[in-house]
Amino acid sequence: MRAHQIMTRPVITVTPETTIVEAANTMLQRHVSGLPVTDAAGKLVGIVSEGDFIRRSEIGTQRRRGRFLKFILGPGQAATDFVHEHGRKVAEIMTPQPLTITEDTALEAIVELMEKNNVKRLPVMRGDRIVGIVSRANLLQAVASLAREIPDPTADDDHIRNRVIDTIEKNDWCPFGLSVIVRGGVVHLSGVITEERSRKAAVVAAKNVTGVTKVHDHLCWVDTMSGMYLNSPEDDQLAKAG
Repeated sequence: MRAHQIMTRPVITVTPETTIVEAANTMLQRHVSGLPVTDAAGKLVGIVSEGDFIRRSEIGTQRRRGRFLKFILGPGQAATDFVHEHGRKVAEIMTPQPLTITEDTALEAIVELMEKNNVKRLPVMRGDRIVGIVSRANLLQAVASLAREIPDPTADDDHIRNRVIDTIEKNDWCPFGLSVIVRGGVVHLSGVITEERSRKAAVVAAKNVTGVTKVHDHLCWVDTMSGMYLNSPEDDQLAKAG
């Protein structure tokens, strides 16, 4: 399997000038743990994740290093820590020049990159343009959804997947972080919805795509105000059966 067969798209992004508060709210509302950062031209310049919000002055979690460690690290590290803990814009806390992959990167290579560099998500690039993102959650979805399916996708599965994504993406009710996996004509839909009507619309849209034999609903419902979320009824049933 390759990146384009499991990646999430469209990609939710922020800019270097986005405020910390706006970025945090976007992550909570969209139920994502990281956001690519793009400049005015759409070029990828960084990535911001949940880990960047752990050491913050607002919640009193700044780093407190001992005198000896401060001496060893020098004033430069203290200055860097201060900016990360008190900065107000995404540019001040993001990881610049993040690792990236292409649509054809094999899953084995993706896992090796994640493990070697201790990262949880990798932007998927087509030239200079970001076209998707692969996270550990996508890998988990692939394992959970496809463990009992045929091992490798066919060319037609890829075509079906693209048609399902194109059909759903163009609608206002398109789930956030839409992920579509297809095996033998069987479609697995993942992503975040904020109302149940979007679930039914997405399932119906997928069923109407030529070549689709069955649709599995893994769409997660999220309350944008509280952040509370519920798994799909299908996933709840599977969890109880297991």
